[in-house]
Amino acid sequence: MFARYRFTALLAARNREFLRDRTALLWNLIMPVIIVFGFAYAFTQEESKLFTVGVVASSLNGHADSPFAPLFTLRHLQWIAEEDGLLGQQRIERHQWDLLIDPERGAYWVNELSPRGYIVEQLLLASAPEVERHLLSGRPIRYVDWLIPGVLAMNMMFSSLFGVGYTIVRYRRNGVLKRLRATPLTAAEFLAAQVASRLWLIVVTTVAVYLGTHLFVGFPMFGSYLLLLVTLVLGALSMISLSLIVASRLANQEAANGILNLISWPMMLLSGVWFSLEGSPQWVVYLAQLLPLTHLIDAARSIMLEGAGLLQVGHHLGILLLMSALCLALGARLFRWE
Repeated sequence: MFARYRFTALLAARNREFLRDRTALLWNLIMPVIIVFGFAYAFTQEESKLFTVGVVASSLNGHADSPFAPLFTLRHLQWIAEEDGLLGQQRIERHQWDLLIDPERGAYWVNELSPRGYIVEQLLLASAPEVERHLLSGRPIRYVDWLIPGVLAMNMMFSSLFGVGYTIVRYRRNGVLKRLRATPLTAAEFLAAQVASRLWLIVVTTVAVYLGTHLFVGFPMFGSYLLLLVTLVLGALSMISLSLIVASRLANQEAANGILNLISWPMMLLSGVWFSLEGSPQWVVYLAQLLPLTHLIDAARSIMLEGAGLLQVGHHLGILLLMSALCLALGARLFRWE
């Protein structure tokens, strides 16, 4: 009986503590609304797209006089402009697109092993039979092959944000930082130790997960493992640095949890973890470029699936490095022991 009373008293006290913390309460109410509206407006299309067709051009306008003009009138086709014809052919080889057309040359490319490509080609030939045909062949990129960089990056994100940011807030809340302040340890040394500890742990665990899953699934790897490792390190560093800003002054664990979720969930939804942003509204694409997870995933996928080198992913790595430097400087500047 006494155990039941202690339990109910503790339960009531914890409930009152949560309800009185208005910051945490607001985060828990607002967060689901943001997620629902994000899915409802950012990724809802007026009609479903059954096939994907790439166009070798800088835009989708100005092709009314091309031999492919009748194809542009068909519904349920997703059109993607791509200036680099070789990159478009690579997407055809790997079954990422169903058809690639070049309106200026009057030519198209199709993968002879793609069932979807065959259907789109028949639609094309029915409306524009006098076009130049090029056959490509290649292994299809499975969804799991495309997904693995995003899943590993998402796991890195959660480990970085909550493993560093939430922990430091808990240290401050429990008085650990106050006791550390009485030692000769400086704030810079403390933060550097936190970053280094979490960084090597993330790198080791991510490599272990990749190698372990690769043994059973067999992911394609067209690029450099060394470059992929560098991308992993810079991506983890950028998100660890971001967590330091959250942890710099907060002492409320519920508020820290809400802010970390506010940061992590939009990154998970907008950075292309589960689905590509190709064909999304342009404002969604611009917003995604502000997130470190986007650059980490894009660089990792380009290296693994497209064989991209340093020149192709250098801008992603530069942005990650710049974000890391800015967040580290801001986090160290704002940091307080108490």
